[in-house]
Amino acid sequence: MENYIVSARKYRPITFESVVGQQALTQTLRNAIRTNHLAHAYLFCGPRGVGKTTCARIFAKTINCLSPTEENDACNQCESCTAFNEQRSFNIHELDAASNNSVEDIRSLIDQVRIPPQIGKYSVYIIDEVHMLSGNAFNALLKTLEEPPKHAIFILATTEKHKILATILSRCQVYDFNRITVADTISHLQYVAQKENINASEEALNVVAQKADGGMRDALSILDLCASSSKNIDEKTVENVCAMAGDEYLLELCDCIKAQDTQNALLMIDKLHNSSVDMLRLLNELIAHYRDLMIIKTVKGQKRPIVCSATRLMSLEKQAEKFDIKEIVYTLNVLQSATALMKTGDRRCEMEMTIVKLCNPELSVDLASLERRISALENGAVIAKAAVPVVKEEKAPVIEDTEAIKADDDIPPMPDD
Repeated sequence: MENYIVSARKYRPITFESVVGQQALTQTLRNAIRTNHLAHAYLFCGPRGVGKTTCARIFAKTINCLSPTEENDACNQCESCTAFNEQRSFNIHELDAASNNSVEDIRSLIDQVRIPPQIGKYSVYIIDEVHMLSGNAFNALLKTLEEPPKHAIFILATTEKHKILATILSRCQVYDFNRITVADTISHLQYVAQKENINASEEALNVVAQKADGGMRDALSILDLCASSSKNIDEKTVENVCAMAGDEYLLELCDCIKAQDTQNALLMIDKLHNSSVDMLRLLNELIAHYRDLMIIKTVKGQKRPIVCSATRLMSLEKQAEKFDIKEIVYTLNVLQSATALMKTGDRRCEMEMTIVKLCNPELSVDLASLERRISALENGAVIAKAAVPVVKEEKAPVIEDTEAIKADDDIPPMPDD
């Protein structure tokens, strides 16, 4: 029986051309290889699942290829490429900083850096999740990272660039990886589904792409999970597998909030909770839904920053007509405030309290009441100012020094010449 390989590994890119959603970055790396302008240290940073470690491996494989192609890609046939593909290359070294973050681990790496490569020109050291290194480990790496041997190249990968020391950043060429767009994700998922004989609708892949939030690895994992449930994947399949509320419930819940129907809104929350829908995930879905309503109310034309199916867009436009923009913004403020509380408290209770607040605006201070209070305070201040009588200041009488005047009168006039 053939061993099963998950799609994230089976369809992992092996060339720069096959990397999804990072065209500008991969082109820059290919140009650096073509012109032989290779730095001694690189920092690849960005969200998870966007291709940081994959690009590091492709880069390391390409610069050690003995006969690269005209497009500056690895040939996959020479001894160096074959050793890399069979995972027995001694030129490329990977270190997981999440589990090897001590000073001793870095010192062992530094000792290894001195050894020149057996095949090819460079020894490449890929340190994944480099932000997990301890402070002392970073300090131990500094000198070697600044002045490594000519044959050594470091590639650091991290999802949290802000945790990297400034002294490390100044020694590296920094490459920021972007989130993969929904369109690029859907295109790649369609390719994988075709290869795996999976019948997936575009609406279903759209939901998968949005759920992955710009990460291709997450998108492929969700597709595998859905394929295990059924080879015919529709939007409902994805919602059930991922325990999502879905558009139907979101639209109905928004209608209940608009109608201030607290009872039916809470019954919907109870039904979703019993269906294993996580309340924090529901809150995030509701925030995304109201965000789309806000965009529809404020941005006109075809260039709206909304990615969804035509059917959902029609439903959103129809529902947006019922709302005022102030209501949408107020609702988003309440939902955003509940996000932090839900992470520390009882999620179901917090979600129910949030829905009760939205269905009963009088329970919380809304923007309109704040404006009225501020206006009343300003009017009161103006009236109070007008009621204060204006007292004119009386000038003090000028008291002349009569003695001085008299003395001036006694002075005889000067004689004429």
